[in-house]
Amino acid sequence: MDSWLFDIAAQEARFSQRHPPQPAASSSSSSSSPPPTLPSAAALRAAEASLPSPSSPTYLAGAPAAAVATHIARDVVPALTGQNASPRYFGFVTGGALPLAQWADNVVTALDQNVQVHLPSQTVATAVEDAALEMLARALRLGGEWEGRTVTTGATASNVLGLACGREHVLGGGSVGELGVLEAARRKGVVEVQVLTSMGHSSLGKAASVVGLGRAAVREMGREGEEEEPWRLDLAKVEAAMEGRKGTATIVAVSAGEVNAGRYALHGVEEWRRLRELADKYGAWIHVDGAFGVFARALEQTDEFKLLQERTEGIHLADSITIDGHKLLNVPYDCGMFYCKSSAIMQAVFTNPNASYLSSSSASTIPSPLNIGLENSRRFRALPVYAVLLSEGRPGLAALLASMTRLSRAVASFLRDSPHYQLLPEGNAAEEDIFISVLFRARDAALNETLVARINDTRQLYVSGTVWQGRPAVRIAVSNWRVDVERDAAVVRGVLTCIAEGREFDIAEY
Repeated sequence: MDSWLFDIAAQEARFSQRHPPQPAASSSSSSSSPPPTLPSAAALRAAEASLPSPSSPTYLAGAPAAAVATHIARDVVPALTGQNASPRYFGFVTGGALPLAQWADNVVTALDQNVQVHLPSQTVATAVEDAALEMLARALRLGGEWEGRTVTTGATASNVLGLACGREHVLGGGSVGELGVLEAARRKGVVEVQVLTSMGHSSLGKAASVVGLGRAAVREMGREGEEEEPWRLDLAKVEAAMEGRKGTATIVAVSAGEVNAGRYALHGVEEWRRLRELADKYGAWIHVDGAFGVFARALEQTDEFKLLQERTEGIHLADSITIDGHKLLNVPYDCGMFYCKSSAIMQAVFTNPNASYLSSSSASTIPSPLNIGLENSRRFRALPVYAVLLSEGRPGLAALLASMTRLSRAVASFLRDSPHYQLLPEGNAAEEDIFISVLFRARDAALNETLVARINDTRQLYVSGTVWQGRPAVRIAVSNWRVDVERDAAVVRGVLTCIAEGREFDIAEY
């Protein structure tokens, strides 16, 4: 085996520290500032101009490997986003890649495993994947028995798995995979399957379309009224929707970390117990989209994070859960995880039939991955997950998440006191409720229309625009392991203050 694969010291040398840096006297120096979050306009133009043209006489003629490598390093790399290198890439919940995870991913590429069939006498890959999934469930204190579990490409794929398993359950348990949706529904006497949620992620609608339920099946059940909390699941509405629709089967999709404000659809174990009772009464399936919000369960169990952990208490009562590894676990793209209480349902949906050459070599408690998920061809993306969990353990993971949470709360505190900005949601912005997402807008309506572009034009922050209650808003999502609470909060304050006051921002001052 090539020795370079295992030279972790060489990989670590590329990074100054293993964990997020702590504030230091030199942290305000411009020389220690992270690289920009976005490439310059000039770099983007140069990269696009360097791409091969079909009209060129040398198009697809081939080129020396060294020349190709030089082109990529010189032209393409400078025009890529900096979410891995910069802790202030806040636009999407996109973590960086921890050094050890990056190294493990290089091993995965070098050895080019296709983890599709459980072959314990030939490879340990499926056993490693199973161990990683068990470790993650315990690190997140999920509780319960998650006998069905697999690694996916991300939360979108996991939501497809969740709705597919829910569809199988509500239409007769094991029949859809063989008979199809129409025949299974006819035999069950079901005329529609509804997906009840509150501010569910957009991938939920995509998943509903993919599994044959339709985007229109996704229905909002958020709370309204004097204290409007649309991200919260209104259990009275849910019950009415289940009991009052003859011939209707139900999947309830619970957001554990709504995409804009990061809030939770259910507030604690009592609401979870009530939903579980309703699901059992009406034969419904409970799926949790916990792509990033479920990671609050890995924070230290202290008063500082007590409310967040209370919000997620009871999540073990769900039937399936979506988790994203390339978000807060900080492993490379692409990586997601899916957990299900029933491995039988997963196999009823995803069994790969009529291919004897893909059969497992022996009876085992670990099913072949191709029989419990979407893909037959699967990268060994579990190895970076295994490496991070083994290296960080629960304390290390808690420390990473704590830094992200503290930066988010520091930014929220600034916005709450700022004369220029409004922290959202209105009236529901308690610091203890904030995990890694901060939502806000400018008080000046004209500035608010251009705020996202002006922030991103600094190239020192990257944020995403959204809409909150019909008006433009800005979302900051902190997810990178390199976070330095003091330094990065100062840069955020500086950027936002300069924009509001019409001044140029200079990173050299920070």
